[in-house]
Amino acid sequence: MKIALINENSQKKKNELIFKILERVSEKYGHKVFNYGVSENSDYTLDYVGAGILTGILLGSGAVDFVITGCASGEGVLISANKMPNVICGYVNDPVDAEIFLRVNGGNAISIPYGKIFGTGFEINLENIFYTLFQTDINSGYPKERKEIQNDQLKELKYLDRLNNNDLYQILDAMDKDLLYHIINNSYFEENFFAYSKDDNISELLKNLIDL
Repeated sequence: MKIALINENSQKKKNELIFKILERVSEKYGHKVFNYGVSENSDYTLDYVGAGILTGILLGSGAVDFVITGCASGEGVLISANKMPNVICGYVNDPVDAEIFLRVNGGNAISIPYGKIFGTGFEINLENIFYTLFQTDINSGYPKERKEIQNDQLKELKYLDRLNNNDLYQILDAMDKDLLYHIINNSYFEENFFAYSKDDNISELLKNLIDL
């Protein structure tokens, strides 16, 4: 599985630490992790709206399979990411949130409220969140006897998402190009996104924007 870490500006000083913990856990499961920032040593900036849009770009293009994102409250990126098509992003404050979200909602992104968890024992909590994510049987239901009902509800949720969203290409094509350019204009994005994107149309649109 390919996993992206996306943090917005407020977590700039914590990005490398979060990435190291995520990478340490992911390696035990054979997952490949990408750090899309924002890192402390980079001039690249990203607000919570941009983090949500980038989440949608990476998931919608198939460049990654799962996104771990967040902000101080966890709410801003959560709302922004869920505005994008084919994104089911959950609010995860602890391992219980992580397991129930995957078992019941089968999502492909989580938003972590870093302002809440960065206290005493935060490394243990964060590491356990990541372990839980990678150990959980997706769509297994909670409690298990409600699996069938919850899976039916997930189908309804995805159907509602399709009714309320254009496809990703149409959204990006209609988006303010200065905003979109700011989100993708960094060397890490160029080096990694185009190598793993499975959507040629989206890749071409973004490549042309960068090359302008």
